[in-house]
Amino acid sequence: MRTKHILKAKKAIRAITGNISFGEMLFSYRKAQEISQVEMAKKLNISKQGLCNIEKGRKHVSVERAVSFAHSLGMPPRTFAKYALQDQLEKAGLEGEVLIDEVA
Repeated sequence: MRTKHILKAKKAIRAITGNISFGEMLFSYRKAQEISQVEMAKKLNISKQGLCNIEKGRKHVSVERAVSFAHSLGMPPRTFAKYALQDQLEKAGLEGEVLIDEVA
């Protein structure tokens, strides 16, 4: 089954790299779009320092704020929510992976 192969691949990658944080995901998006921190901060309606703190993992964002960021960037809200929740889980010292399934 395709889903099982994808999950095995994700697990193998995480064994090597660890989980990606919300800040790392946001940084990767910004770099892929080739935009500066100032430009990205304006899109997110936050300060450059605030964005820097998020990217470096010094500041965590709520799920609501993550979803707001996703909307500002035209990205899938579930993806941003997943990474924000994953950060909260790890901050609480709990192991596991957050999965968000669409409900019919």
